[in-house]
Amino acid sequence: MKKMNAFTLAEVLITLGIIGVVAAMTMPTLINSTQGAQYKSAFKKALSAISQAVTLNVALDEVDFGDIDTTNTMTKILSQRMNVVRTETGAVDDYTIGGDTGEEDNTGINGVKNGADNTTLFMNDGIMFQFPTNVGQDTKCTKDTSISGVTAWAIGTQKACSGFIDVNGTKGPNKVVVCDNSDTGTGANCKVTNPTDIYPVMFFDSTVLPSTDAARAVLYGK
Repeated sequence: MKKMNAFTLAEVLITLGIIGVVAAMTMPTLINSTQGAQYKSAFKKALSAISQAVTLNVALDEVDFGDIDTTNTMTKILSQRMNVVRTETGAVDDYTIGGDTGEEDNTGINGVKNGADNTTLFMNDGIMFQFPTNVGQDTKCTKDTSISGVTAWAIGTQKACSGFIDVNGTKGPNKVVVCDNSDTGTGANCKVTNPTDIYPVMFFDSTVLPSTDAARAVLYGK
């Protein structure tokens, strides 16, 4: 009789069990890495879109963030140069910021707060940009300290207006990006292994930049 070699049922089940355990251990890391790359790409896209919008506005209307007032509002400047599908004034409903150490329910971290005194622009690609409604009314978004009201928005050594970008709108996880080593970051030592979806930004004159070490680490990191 011809002898045939084959795996027993027990051997097959043990092998499948090992594969299942390995997959269960590696899949969360793979998913987080993929999502982090998507968040990073979307953040860069959002900054680029806002920068292009204000640059175009300067070229066509000679108005930038430093010229914002009750007529040339922040909402008007961005809405006429970007694909804004909806604008909301006040806290966004069913939108809760939180999740990591140091973050509390909508109370704000690193300048981020879903506040009643904010305005939110929703873009057609799902990106959300929220900023204080009184921008341009009580202050000017500029580094020129000779202009009245500039000192109201001091961020470090720069005078600017602040806001935040959520790269996937109201969808979760709604977490402010933080450094791996701490919530506040340590400058050049800040590293962000798994980027999240909320990024604090500052804007002044014709410039928009990340305003925290973690957001800068995501933007400029490899």
